[in-house]
Amino acid sequence: MNQIYSKITELEMEVGEHSLVINAIQPLDPTRRCYRMIGGVLVERTIKEVLPAVQQNKEGIEVVISRLNEALERKKKELTDFEAKYKIRIRKNDGESVDDNSKKEGSAQGVLVGPANA
Repeated sequence: MNQIYSKITELEMEVGEHSLVINAIQPLDPTRRCYRMIGGVLVERTIKEVLPAVQQNKEGIEVVISRLNEALERKKKELTDFEAKYKIRIRKNDGESVDDNSKKEGSAQGVLVGPANA
């Protein structure tokens, strides 16, 4: 599920970048030259050619984000169903100070101290 979360975040950032590009080149003259990176190669095109492709890519990414959100919801439901079916309870670390004390006591194990008079 963490992978799905990170992929959704990554794609949302790409949608934001596409929106910035669209807003930057939309008011410009359609015959003006612009450059677009295609498969690692910088290609010279016109805004008239690039703008529809960037808009289409943005829409495609938004579709993928919606599919990933649906998949995430399905996984969450599967996980809750699995936990309910097998009566699994996940412990939360509410009392971290209790854990810290037990770690300190555990580190002192194995130390022998002689009598105070010796």
